[in-house]
Amino acid sequence: MALMKASAFNLRDKFGDWWDGANSAQRTVFRIVLIGIFYALPMLNNPIIDTPETSFSSVLFYPLIMFSLMAVGLNVVVGKSGILDLGYVAFFAIGAYTHAVLSIHTPLNFWEILPFAMAFAMLAGVILGLPALRLRGDYLAIITLGFGEIVRIVAVNTEAIGGAAGLTDIPGPTSILGIEFTVMDPRPYYWLTLTLLLLVIWGVIRLSHRKPGRAWEAIREDEDVAEFMGVATLKYKLWAFIIGGAVGGLAGAIYASQIRSIQPELFTLNLSIMILACVVFGGMGNIWGVILGAVILGYAPEKLRFLSDYRIIFFGLLMVVMMNIRPNGLMPRKKREHFQEKSK
Repeated sequence: MALMKASAFNLRDKFGDWWDGANSAQRTVFRIVLIGIFYALPMLNNPIIDTPETSFSSVLFYPLIMFSLMAVGLNVVVGKSGILDLGYVAFFAIGAYTHAVLSIHTPLNFWEILPFAMAFAMLAGVILGLPALRLRGDYLAIITLGFGEIVRIVAVNTEAIGGAAGLTDIPGPTSILGIEFTVMDPRPYYWLTLTLLLLVIWGVIRLSHRKPGRAWEAIREDEDVAEFMGVATLKYKLWAFIIGGAVGGLAGAIYASQIRSIQPELFTLNLSIMILACVVFGGMGNIWGVILGAVILGYAPEKLRFLSDYRIIFFGLLMVVMMNIRPNGLMPRKKREHFQEKSK
């Protein structure tokens, strides 16, 4: 185990040294090749990587790429700002129901509805954030948990949006660039989500290197000191909620358009905990770490599905072992890791 840990460190250090010494052209080529590999992944269907009940291309869309997109959104709230959000599934549900209701009852298509799904999720972030973000720690976590359950219970008891039975016959996206979106082929949805994920990553990285990112980091390290130094803590925490909510709403709209029917029971607390586990497992604050965590935690249970309920035991053991080996996640933030090495 120690040998594996040392090997992982050496590999990462070697890549880091190469990356630091690479010029702009080499970095650009590396990025293009890597992105090309991700776009080609749905073509790799074979018995080795397929899961017991679904093909690899299906698993690529859900849970892998969907978990990755939601994990990046939640990472803004939890990893960047240090706010424990246990109700992230609420934004996912709002995006899904917005797409479902508007696509069924209005002439708008998927591409026109997508901004509305994000806007309603952002509005929910404001409604939740304004009163809740004045609290901290466990109190804030409990409020976010309650918010997630409130959204689900409201959906169950509102007949106008299907009630407990949910909504069916949800239209999917219209074709784009000659690519048709059908229920039977998850690959177009994977390519669409991957494209949007890359745009979200670009946006989050840009924010992280500017004033909002510095404010989030200050709030995460010590909110009292940040406020004393003049950081508008409530404002930037609220922006974290809004941005995280927008990404969650985006994911929900794509998900509803692919499965074509939604029910409130799809949006339970378990999904919030799963996405939070992806963030913690991968490395809070590190956007590449949370994506790696989402891929591993999304794929492993699907691959072990032949074990039925026992696969949850293996999933739990994996979490326990990794949290003992890497308490800050597989790919922790460089600043945190550097500080810990210096403190030793």
